Amino acid sequence: MEFLTLCLAALGSFGALFLIAKFIGHKQVAQLDFFDYITGITIGSIAAEMATELEKPWKPLVAMIIYGSITLLLSAISSKFPKTRKYLNGTPTILMDHGKLYKENFKKAKLDLSEFMVMCRQQGYFDLTNIQTAIFEYNGKLTIFPVSSQRPVTPHDINLSPEQELLFTELIMDGRILEDNLKRMGLDLTWLDNQLKQRHISSPKDVFLAICDRNLKFVVYGKIHVPN
Repeated sequence: MEFLTLCLAALGSFGALFLIAKFIGHKQVAQLDFFDYITGITIGSIAAEMATELEKPWKPLVAMIIYGSITLLLSAISSKFPKTRKYLNGTPTILMDHGKLYKENFKKAKLDLSEFMVMCRQQGYFDLTNIQTAIFEYNGKLTIFPVSSQRPVTPHDINLSPEQELLFTELIMDGRILEDNLKRMGLDLTWLDNQLKQRHISSPKDVFLAICDRNLKFVVYGKIHVPN
């Protein structure tokens, strides 16, 4: 009986955590600010406690709901009242601009020079003279604006006007035809079969990935067997 209760508590904990996560929304770890990160850890810890709480599992459940509700409330407030974002999320901090490092802003961001250098190198900047402006965002990421002579060349710089690239849609994945995507593109199995035959492919099962854009540009990647 105790084992069954434990299983039910664990399932209830998983279900509650899943629902709260759905309501809060999805963010990558790199997009989380400090408050969201701490809240996520706390809710996860409460969920773990609920999974093993046999006598009164409703207590950690209530705590999870409260934490989730507060997170949603703060998110709604920051969305409706933009001026509150700097108090709830923080503000970006300029660490470097026009060749100058701002020591006071480093202290404000609680970031030392070694960490700053690592973050620059991770983005491919080994020479600080190539950096025009470096901004430490509130989510802990470093945004770098390079000096004009170091930024990548664009078609506009050399007076070119390339055609706009279109999004590709997957039609075959790992040998399986995605018929819904095919219909959405206004295509059918006959068209797809003809495209494969033109490339001397006898069966979709021999295709690892096939994609197509609105201009009917069809690209196929076959299955490659790596030798042992």
